[in-house]
Amino acid sequence: MTEQQTPRATRRAVSAGLPDFPWDSLTDAKALAAAHPEGIVDLSVGTPVDTIDPIIRRGLDDGASFPGYPTTAGTTDLRVAAVAALKRRYGIGSVEESAVLPVIGTKEAIASVISMLGFGPGDDIVIPEVAYPTYEVGVLLAGARPVRADSLLALGPTRPGAIFINSPSNPTGKVLGVEHLRKVVAWARERGTVVISDECYLGLAWDAEAISILDPRVCDGDVTGLLAVHSLSKISNLAGYRAGFFAGDPDLVRELLAVRKHAGMIVPYPVQTAMIAALTDDRHVDAQRERYLNRRVVLSTAVRHAGFRIDHSEAGLYLWATRDEPCRDTVEWLAHKGILAAPGEFYGPSGTKHVRLALTATDERIAAAAARLAPA
Repeated sequence: MTEQQTPRATRRAVSAGLPDFPWDSLTDAKALAAAHPEGIVDLSVGTPVDTIDPIIRRGLDDGASFPGYPTTAGTTDLRVAAVAALKRRYGIGSVEESAVLPVIGTKEAIASVISMLGFGPGDDIVIPEVAYPTYEVGVLLAGARPVRADSLLALGPTRPGAIFINSPSNPTGKVLGVEHLRKVVAWARERGTVVISDECYLGLAWDAEAISILDPRVCDGDVTGLLAVHSLSKISNLAGYRAGFFAGDPDLVRELLAVRKHAGMIVPYPVQTAMIAALTDDRHVDAQRERYLNRRVVLSTAVRHAGFRIDHSEAGLYLWATRDEPCRDTVEWLAHKGILAAPGEFYGPSGTKHVRLALTATDERIAAAAARLAPA
């Protein structure tokens, strides 16, 4: 009698095809930085640390007594607030209310969008050469093939199913201009390729104008084949609320909505009411932007004085810095000073001589980092 295999022995482990979670490799560097007499300054992740504005907390309370299931599409009030905010803040006037879809945090959205749009084995999906790791993970989860490329010319005659762009970029802070974005849109439309634009840092531009893929200067008011991903984690400190949304092509949004309804991927009702408050009020966004600007000035000045070169970093919440040495050597050098950074290799082979330093630490911790970087 043969021994039966257990389900665990026969099933395919989905995680086997994924890279290791990058931040798990920082254990030793984190311990070294934490041993600093004045404590660690953790600049390795983009986690907000500032208080959530009272107007948003009141919005959360407004939805707390709702007893039923919210809709996957979100309330009409939420979608209207998102459309109005896109127009008011970024000059985007071509999005229909029905073409907005709330998501349970944009990381989840990015990780699942390739699968939910029906791409899989045999499909090429383009991601930036230096990129937020979740783009690659989402492609791998779908069984598709990630192709790293920043230049459209480098792609040759390929007809990818989708292309991810990210401006302002995480981790580099690079901003793509109008002409570049127009070329991406034209190239994609010639090939029937979906453009997915991660715009989570759009409201945090410093040295260059950050522009949406949905901007009329880019798409001429035609959002066909275009999806923008927006987050409230950074501009409104709502990382813990998991609050974001898709906007763009109504047909693509309807396709995503149909799948997400079946999967029960619903933003909780109190979070939706908090999102309405956040999207309606610009005052707290301006105040948070000013905080990050001040921290950026302090940290970037100290980093340059310490002998680093900062590349790109025109926008967003990170400094893309290098000492022209292997990034893990730089991570260790910083850890000896009690500062934890993310090695550039997390974001692709082209990042191996950079580190990413986040501005998402308190004023006191940023000042501490600056003091430790000062030449002896």
